[in-house]
Amino acid sequence: MKNANSDSSIIVAGTGPAGLIAALALARKGFAISLVGPQVNQADRRTTALMVPSLQFLDSLGVLDALEAEAAPLVKMRIVDATDRLIRAPVVTFSAAEISEPYFGLNIGNKTLNTALDAAVRAESKIVWHETLVEQWTLGADRATARLANGETLTAKLVVAADGRSSPAREAAGISISTTRLPQSALVLNFAHSRPHGSISTEFHTRTGPFTLVPLKGDRSSLVWVVQPQQADELMALDDATLAARIEERMQSMLGRVSVEPGRQVYPLSNATPRRFAQNRVALVGEAAHIFPPIGAQGLNLGIRDVRDLVDIVTNNADDPGAEPKLSAFDRKRRPDIMARTTAVTLLNRSLLSSMLPSQFARSVGLGALDGIAPLRAIFMREGLRPGSGFSGLFSDLREQIRR
Repeated sequence: MKNANSDSSIIVAGTGPAGLIAALALARKGFAISLVGPQVNQADRRTTALMVPSLQFLDSLGVLDALEAEAAPLVKMRIVDATDRLIRAPVVTFSAAEISEPYFGLNIGNKTLNTALDAAVRAESKIVWHETLVEQWTLGADRATARLANGETLTAKLVVAADGRSSPAREAAGISISTTRLPQSALVLNFAHSRPHGSISTEFHTRTGPFTLVPLKGDRSSLVWVVQPQQADELMALDDATLAARIEERMQSMLGRVSVEPGRQVYPLSNATPRRFAQNRVALVGEAAHIFPPIGAQGLNLGIRDVRDLVDIVTNNADDPGAEPKLSAFDRKRRPDIMARTTAVTLLNRSLLSSMLPSQFARSVGLGALDGIAPLRAIFMREGLRPGSGFSGLFSDLREQIRR
């Protein structure tokens, strides 16, 4: 890295995965980057399931090779209705082979991901990393200024707000946000098991939310168990053996005997959507732009699409990447994707919590259609990986069948 400099083309606020990826991707396009935030979190025991398009983007940045050795492929994804309600959906299994993919994605430990991104960022000469926080933002018509906690002052044409769900940069830009606190918390942990997972990720739909098992390397898996906050506290208080027994019971012993690993964590859940995704020289990415429950491996995959679209738009205006027409274009580009994903996850989560028969019926019919209609299932899988590609993929399949 270069020595600290007060002027740059772009300030990236936030040093989580979304911020590091944004800094790296923009630097590779020739922008001088001031990255602001603390050292990466090496204690994070959570995992992230990155889908194929996200992996391809990381590969273009030269990061993927450092991740693959410690990652587990997701070859199949299964949804099991464990709500025990009057109307239940069939088990639905999605196979990557159905859409000619070797796998849907890779499940990667956050520590592994953070370490690889940290190394790539520190090796990039166009990035100056200021390991501190922004104390004050001043956003003007032609530039943004950040006063840092260490006394430095930075100026740039664009601010990329990757500074999390509370995002001071978003607040400084005057972007309001609608937030809903959910009656749910997520217990997150890793565990070993006596039976192989077969590279299958299983999401049990329960009355309190999803109970999701995602493969790790070897006979290990990560768990996201969404329950009521009081239940989460009770689970956290259990000893390892008792918690392992609860997990084994909930997943119907499908992976055999369970051994819980150290480092379990609980996170309260919420929904949040900003009024805009860019304004006043600030563009939002990652959790600054969208927050919703952990259903369907959206999270960072959506954040990487934020970064990809931002890079595509600002690269065509290198002299002033934060100009209002570019920010308006970014807002228009991201809005349909973010709103569609947010709405889908919110509705599915509500359907799990609802005891109303119409809600149960709608979810059962939807999952039943996916289970029984292969072309519809293929559309759903393609759309999940690459927004907008579902129907185009179906037409490609039909053309191929006609040729045969």
